[in-house]
Amino acid sequence: MSNQRTLVGRVTSNKMQKTVVVRVERRVRDALMGKTITRSRKYHAHVEEGQFGEGDLVEIAECRPISRTKSWRVTRLVEKSKAV
Repeated sequence: MSNQRTLVGRVTSNKMQKTVVVRVERRVRDALMGKTITRSRKYHAHVEEGQFGEGDLVEIAECRPISRTKSWRVTRLVEKSKAV
């Protein structure tokens, strides 16, 4: 069993070389009102070939720091984007 963290999110930018920006959303309950709200965070993830487009749902896994902002890598494509 591996102890590395994995997250699932949508690719928001693939304009960099060997890097994609993945937006991970999580739903949390507000402490005061009890309303469910969506929190999101962006991660820079390493990808060797540029095979992921904007809107693709991907799984990212934590790895060693590759650069100042990158310490995640894309492990697999969950769902291809439906946008034309």
